[in-house]
Amino acid sequence: MKTIMLGNQAIARGAYEAGVTVAVAYPGTPSTEITEFVAGYDDIYAEWSPNEKVAMEVALGSAMAGARTMVSMKHVGVNVAADPLFTASYTGINGGLVICTADDPGMHSSQNEQDSRYYARAAHIPMLEPADSNEALSYMKRAFDISEAYDTPVFIRLTTRISHSQSIVQLNEREVVELKPYEKNIEKNVMMPLYARPKHIIVEKRMNQLAEDASTFTDLNTVEMKDTKVGIITSGVPYQYVKEVMPDASVLKLGMVHPLPKKLIEDFASKVDRLYIVEELEPIFEEQIKAWGIKVIGKEIFTVQGEYSANMIEERILGKELELRDAEKLPGRPPVLCPGCPHRGIYYVLKKLKIHATGDIGCYTLGALPPLEGIDTCVCMGGGVSMLHGVEKARGKEFIKKWVGIVGDSTFVHSGITGLVDIVYNKGISTVMILDNSTTGMTGHQENPTTGRNLKGEEVPVLNLVALCKAVGIHHVRVVNPFKPKEVEVALKEETNREEPSVIIASAPCELLDKKKKRIPLYVNQETCRKCNMCMKIGCPAIQKKDGNIIINDALCVGCNLCTKVCPFGAIEKGE
Repeated sequence: MKTIMLGNQAIARGAYEAGVTVAVAYPGTPSTEITEFVAGYDDIYAEWSPNEKVAMEVALGSAMAGARTMVSMKHVGVNVAADPLFTASYTGINGGLVICTADDPGMHSSQNEQDSRYYARAAHIPMLEPADSNEALSYMKRAFDISEAYDTPVFIRLTTRISHSQSIVQLNEREVVELKPYEKNIEKNVMMPLYARPKHIIVEKRMNQLAEDASTFTDLNTVEMKDTKVGIITSGVPYQYVKEVMPDASVLKLGMVHPLPKKLIEDFASKVDRLYIVEELEPIFEEQIKAWGIKVIGKEIFTVQGEYSANMIEERILGKELELRDAEKLPGRPPVLCPGCPHRGIYYVLKKLKIHATGDIGCYTLGALPPLEGIDTCVCMGGGVSMLHGVEKARGKEFIKKWVGIVGDSTFVHSGITGLVDIVYNKGISTVMILDNSTTGMTGHQENPTTGRNLKGEEVPVLNLVALCKAVGIHHVRVVNPFKPKEVEVALKEETNREEPSVIIASAPCELLDKKKKRIPLYVNQETCRKCNMCMKIGCPAIQKKDGNIIINDALCVGCNLCTKVCPFGAIEKGE
């Protein structure tokens, strides 16, 4: 049967058809939907792990125990998982293990634009890259075959366009794969130097063999010989752009992007007059092929930044000057917190008190811009806690009393806990704010250990953040309502002036969680309003100016009442 699927959905289907029984992940756009779709298959155990390193370790344990296993994450998540990842190539697997990583060229929802193919090279792990949804499905099954045949984890690399685009896929029945027997083997699975040194030799032989065999993987690496004046080596979604613009060119499409099929590439290069490399992000293919003495044209006409397009290829290779219409000018839509977001009240008070904040990855980054201007930094998951400690050690105790660290509930569990331990262990006095909105908000409301439910929606024990913070040595932990600015202000003044570390937990659920909640919009009483603009300082998109008056857009207002707490004249009232 054929149907239309998202790339991420097809990856999940491929895992199902491949006989996967364990799937692990930490959510992160553009990879999140993979595991959400996987959770729909009752034959597969699926879970959100606290972070990508834990997910990778769970997956490795499952594979060693004999199950076909997949683990999914976005590209920056691979950084977190890198420790077990690099050694997993040494131990090898038992049941097949496939690692799905989704890169984000153009940074639609990411803090950087790294290329996961570097990880495949550095960790000595083969990598496949599909060019549409049907390949996403079939490559998953092929990846498990390679994983078990060569005793290695295998990467599947996706990019945003493949993850979030739809195309036709061919569905098949699920393969029944029995658990492989588990046998204790410390030479294979205990990576102390005594056993790791010979395993490195095995890894090198494996990759050399794969590089040789890759030239025969005609289901992955395909040659389309047509006009030999121009040859193009490409992979992934750029292949689609190449075919759209240059349907008559000869193309070598690489489905296995590491290791490269050297013999196949040399043979293809010998048959074309001019050879181009079309690859998004880094010159991974180009540098290797040039090192083999093959003349190619690549990044001298293309960029390492952002997504490619059919227009770009038409301009850069065919030299056409395209007459493109300018994009329609639309009203600016700066990133902004949602109406009713509980984070807004925190940022309002921080700005009022002129307190700086080291921020973190999540919805709270949306408070960085005016008028809230709530955070000074945003680098990585957990950085909002650890970087705060660095600021304190660089500038001293008095300086840090005008700073806090901002982290969300899910992110605190992901990698903020260790930063808090570091503050206590190394005699810091910093104040950390955990913005607990009862969900993993930015990636689409996934559950986490603080929500009381797992990926399957089952009730599970709730991680008690207050008890956890006290357990690591924080004596002053207080919970505040972010919709009560005065309460937040008192807590901030007291905790930031302590001579010991403290934690403030701002607890209120994400406004978007309860869609059945009755919401009564507010309105501005124009007779009472003095137009002092205090309500504009909270940056709520529902509060607007029109014809010189301040009004509340009742289509956006959710009646959170934060604005009523900051209006000094009581001019904002409840509607009916």
